Amino acid sequence: MTERSVLVVLFDEVQSLDVTGPVEVFNGAGLATGDRGAYRIRTASLDGAPVRTSSGLTLVPDLALTEASDPHTLVVPGGNGTRGPDPLLIAWLRERAPRAGRLVSICTGALLLAAAGVLDGRRATTHWSAARLLATDYPAVEVDPDPIFVRDGKIATSAGVTSGIDLALALVEEDLGREAALTVARHLVVFLRRPGNQAQFSVQLAAQTAQREPLRDVQSWISDHPGGDLSVETLAARASLSPRHFARAFRAETGMTPGRYVERVRVEHARRLLEESADGIEEISRVCGYGTPEAMRRAFTRVLGTAPAEYRRRFRPGPALAPAAAATH
Repeated sequence: MTERSVLVVLFDEVQSLDVTGPVEVFNGAGLATGDRGAYRIRTASLDGAPVRTSSGLTLVPDLALTEASDPHTLVVPGGNGTRGPDPLLIAWLRERAPRAGRLVSICTGALLLAAAGVLDGRRATTHWSAARLLATDYPAVEVDPDPIFVRDGKIATSAGVTSGIDLALALVEEDLGREAALTVARHLVVFLRRPGNQAQFSVQLAAQTAQREPLRDVQSWISDHPGGDLSVETLAARASLSPRHFARAFRAETGMTPGRYVERVRVEHARRLLEESADGIEEISRVCGYGTPEAMRRAFTRVLGTAPAEYRRRFRPGPALAPAAAATH
C-alpha cells in the first residue's frame, strides 16, 4: 500500500483538538486497513521546540519545519495562535504550502493560509466566529461561512474542532475507500461522516431566537411537530397574529421566513431518520410532513444538494464491528 506522509504544523496557542482529531483519524486509518504505514504522520514547529496549546497542554513536535520534506498532506490547525502569528511561520507557509500534495486547514488555520496568500481566488470556510474576519482581511478569498468543510482543488478548509475530524474522514475515504473511513468513524465513536455541505449549525442554532414569547413558542412547536400542519395560517393562529403580521414578525426576529424555517427543520428531521432508522423513504416523507417521497426529494436536493436515497447510502453508518475484529485495533 502507498505510504502517504502527513505533516501537522504546530505553534504556540494552537487548538489541541485541531491537531489530535485529524491525527487520530489518519492513524486509525492505518489500523482499519491493517497497514500501519498507510499514513506516516509527523508534527513540526518552527524550530522543533515544544509548543503550548490554548488549553495548556504541551505538544512535543517530531522536528522543525525547516527540516520537513514536502508532504502528501499538510495540515494547518487553528487556535488563538492564528491571531498575530509569527511572520516566520507565514513565510514558511507561503513558500512550502503550495508544494504539498494536499493542503488542509482546520478551524482558524484558514487565517494562516490566507495570510500566506495560498487561499487567494479560492473558496474556503473557517470557524463561524472567524468567517467575517477572514472575509474582511482577505477579500481575495471567497469565504463561505456555512459548510463544515470546503474542497477547492487540492485545498480543503474546515470549520474547526469536530469538523476537522469530518474532513479527515473524507480524505481517508478518498485515499483508502469508504469502508476504511466508516471503520475509523466507528472506532472513534463518531456516529457518521457528515457531508461537507452540511451547515455548521442546526436550524435552531442557525436561526435567531425570537424575542417575543408567542414566536418562540411557534419555533418550538415547529421543531417538535415536523409532520404537522405548518402552514403560515396555522402557525399564525398559534401566535394569535394575522398571517401577514406573523410572517413579517417571524422573519424580522429569526432572520428566516416561516417557510424556509419549516423546510430546514423538516430536512434536518428527515436526515436524522435516514441516518438512524431503517424506515423507508415513503414513511419518512410522511412523518416529516412532505406527503410524498418526491416532495422530500425536491427539498433534499434544494437544501443538501443530494437525494434522500443517496444521502442514506453515503452517510448511514455500516454495521458495528464484530467483537473479535474490534479487539484487534
